[in-house]
Amino acid sequence: MQVPAAFEYAKATSVGQTLQLLEQYGEDARVIAGGHSLIPMMKLRLARPTALIDINDVAELSYIRVDGSQLRIGALTRHAELLASPLVEEHYRIFADAEKVIADPLVRNRGTVGGSLCQADPAEDLSAAFAAVDASVVVQGPRGSRTVPLTEFHVGPYETVVEAGELLIEILVPIRPGGGSAYLKVERRVGDWAVAAAGAALWLSGGTVQRAGIGLAAVGAEHFRATEAQEFLVGRPATEETFAEAGRIAAEHTNPVADQRGPVDYKRHLAGELTTRALRAAAARARGQEA
Repeated sequence: MQVPAAFEYAKATSVGQTLQLLEQYGEDARVIAGGHSLIPMMKLRLARPTALIDINDVAELSYIRVDGSQLRIGALTRHAELLASPLVEEHYRIFADAEKVIADPLVRNRGTVGGSLCQADPAEDLSAAFAAVDASVVVQGPRGSRTVPLTEFHVGPYETVVEAGELLIEILVPIRPGGGSAYLKVERRVGDWAVAAAGAALWLSGGTVQRAGIGLAAVGAEHFRATEAQEFLVGRPATEETFAEAGRIAAEHTNPVADQRGPVDYKRHLAGELTTRALRAAAARARGQEA
């Protein structure tokens, strides 16, 4: 039988109270909302928090709204809410693509966007999707809040810049009209972690790429980003040849690990192919050629 080590439990109803409880219980306390990653780790004794602080009733962290030129997503927003949001569908279809292949409806109904980002799993879909659209996150602590680009948020597998006593409260996504985005994933079975996955966002002008973002999951891409491939795309024609070369560049700069999901060469091949296909789909959406 898998049983977690003993821990204290407290329930918060506001961000302020959450921060107070984090300070009270110390650096080994953990915040819990959906718990789909944390609880299994606790049962295996891979995580041994001294206290769990339940934030499911912190309603101020559950929202999706447009504020000027930003899409703002509260950290407690459920996966299902992100999937169903008309605002998200209007501005960034990459998130609906990604959410459709994350786990199953039971997990999506309870799991949270902030929890997924903070878990920092190298195969996490939303981390790659948010990386592709140049998102930032807001972290709040006892000394105030700070905004961190997603490219600096993840510092390693299962590690983020969130320090003891701090809480991820919001994700910020810049809204840039005229673009298109898409996310594609290969998995062993429906709802599984990715063997490899790629997300792309493109903004075109007269058939030329003006701005590009590429996010990769499960293939060892630094900060979930295919930086070299993004830089290659800018200023080039949005053609199949350009996308194929960007895919090749993206694959070249991955560092996948062989495991039960496949060997290194296979994962690197998938990274390139999925990047090419995601760019193709994003370009079609940017041109208004796909509903």
